[in-house]
Amino acid sequence: MDITIKITDREGEIHEVQAPTDMNMNIMELVRMYELAPEGTIGICGGMAMCASCQCYVLNDIELPGMGDDEDAMLSEAFNVKPNSRLGCQINLTENLEGLEIELAPES
Repeated sequence: MDITIKITDREGEIHEVQAPTDMNMNIMELVRMYELAPEGTIGICGGMAMCASCQCYVLNDIELPGMGDDEDAMLSEAFNVKPNSRLGCQINLTENLEGLEIELAPES
């Protein structure tokens, strides 16, 4: 089943995209799939929570999976962090994310 997610890219453009929930993908991979960030500027560490290139801001009140220690530690060192910051690679696409709205954080 596909869900709809709104992603504001780094230029401020809003993209409403269809996200598959049956492919074990995460937000960072979704952004790459739709090429919403230039190649080499997102997911640099391959989704290991070891860089903050996929940092995003959660814009609406959708319940997300809890933050793990790796993600928490990475965000404590990242630039442009806000209270609503998450790493896109740590948020798997599930049906619970229907209607999620996020904004890609600026490149550091």
